[in-house]
Amino acid sequence: MAQLTAADESTFENRKNDWRIGAMTYQIFVDRFAPSKDLSAKKHLYPDPKTLRDWSESPKQEQPSDSSILWTHELAFWGGDLNSLTHKLDYIESLGMDVVYLNPIVHAQSNHKYDAIDYFKIAPEYGDFDDLNQLTTELKKRDMHLILDGVFNHVGYQSDWFQSALKDENSPFRGWFTFAEKLPNGFVGWWGVKNLPELNWDNPEVKNTIVTDENSVVRHYFKHGISGWRLDVASDLGFEHLAAITAASHEEMADSLVIGEVWAYPEKWTQSMDAVMNYPLRELTFLMVENKLSGEQLGRQLESMINDAGIEALLRSWLIIDNHDTARLKTLYPDEKQQRLLQILQMTLPGAPLIYYGVELGMTGGEDPGSRGPMRWDLNTKANQQLSWLKNLIAIRQENVALKIGDFTRLNSSKTLAFMRTTHKVSDTVMVIVNSDDKPQSEYLMIRDSRIMAGEIFKDALSGAEFKSHAGVLQITIPAQTAFILRPKMWRQYRNESGYSPYKNID
Repeated sequence: MAQLTAADESTFENRKNDWRIGAMTYQIFVDRFAPSKDLSAKKHLYPDPKTLRDWSESPKQEQPSDSSILWTHELAFWGGDLNSLTHKLDYIESLGMDVVYLNPIVHAQSNHKYDAIDYFKIAPEYGDFDDLNQLTTELKKRDMHLILDGVFNHVGYQSDWFQSALKDENSPFRGWFTFAEKLPNGFVGWWGVKNLPELNWDNPEVKNTIVTDENSVVRHYFKHGISGWRLDVASDLGFEHLAAITAASHEEMADSLVIGEVWAYPEKWTQSMDAVMNYPLRELTFLMVENKLSGEQLGRQLESMINDAGIEALLRSWLIIDNHDTARLKTLYPDEKQQRLLQILQMTLPGAPLIYYGVELGMTGGEDPGSRGPMRWDLNTKANQQLSWLKNLIAIRQENVALKIGDFTRLNSSKTLAFMRTTHKVSDTVMVIVNSDDKPQSEYLMIRDSRIMAGEIFKDALSGAEFKSHAGVLQITIPAQTAFILRPKMWRQYRNESGYSPYKNID
């Protein structure tokens, strides 16, 4: 590790002041998060073929609707809204969250709202712009930020623009879409889905309306206090259009976050956006926990990813285990030890951890729509061990600045994943060792930080166990399916007990 300079110190201070770096993010599917305060007053907002379900009911795969091109489970609602969400912000804050990310909230026919009818209207089931303003105001009081889901690759079949184009070949919106008789539906839809006609971004009017114009969709929502966009199917938009969205967002808010849903290697995408949802790293952690990939291999591949995409972009990128598009953690990995290893990796690898609502309570659910169940508020008790575990893990992360803003240094290991997170201050150093094997493993690890002094004692933040290093080498035995989050201890001990510290001219 090279000698740090004043410029390096400035880099870490800048990271600390960038709310996007290492931020804890909480994802919410608005309809399913918190019951409406007055559901009876909203029942008229769910006309046939929509249905309003009881909060105790779990969503399940249903059948195509007789009166809509959607499936009936896409038209099933539970009644959550922006106002009810706002009343739960104290709970979200208590988890240690910095950011709230909402699935789409625009006017649309479905419950998931990925089929926009009108980008410039809030879904009436969710409220209106006054409710959005109240939400962003309350978040700012808590020094928290709001990210909205931007679905700009396609609209819904019922979109005002598309219906005009579909019914009239001379419509001013005809060129906003791609029509052809040879196509299955007569037009291009996302993955051929009839309900999701794709916008033609080669048409300048589309780009102007979504991004460029003073009152474009992207710019409009910043006026209501949001802090950025998560871009749905970002890779479908391509580098140039993503860069334009990012530029427009930064013009509205210099430190806004534009983060893309990209199921591919992040290197080129982080040149067009601030960050990505890091699905490749998610896949690697899954493979490691399943013992299909060694810890050493994961470390090397992450090292390459950092070199290619840049540490700053990856520190802003979301570390994902599950979300609305996947089965929930507890369903993916019923084994508690595997669950906890994945969550430790999520909290210690470079990035911004994303927690899908209800994971902290131990909610289960398979693929869509199973993963989109109503929030189990009945599980929010002091006796819930999953809640206590995750809150403690998040607190460890929030208390250790290197886990949020620090560089990544892979340690040469043969049986485990071992790495360090470091800043310009040696007192921030954290060493993480993960053994996903079903047997204990012993390692001799060279501590790749010249600032760590001989005889340093490391203490595990999870178990309290302590380990002493010798001349920059740590010998350690780690139990099966266990992880250590180690902090150096002696620098505090010396200062507190004798006043002497070998770090007096280092830290």
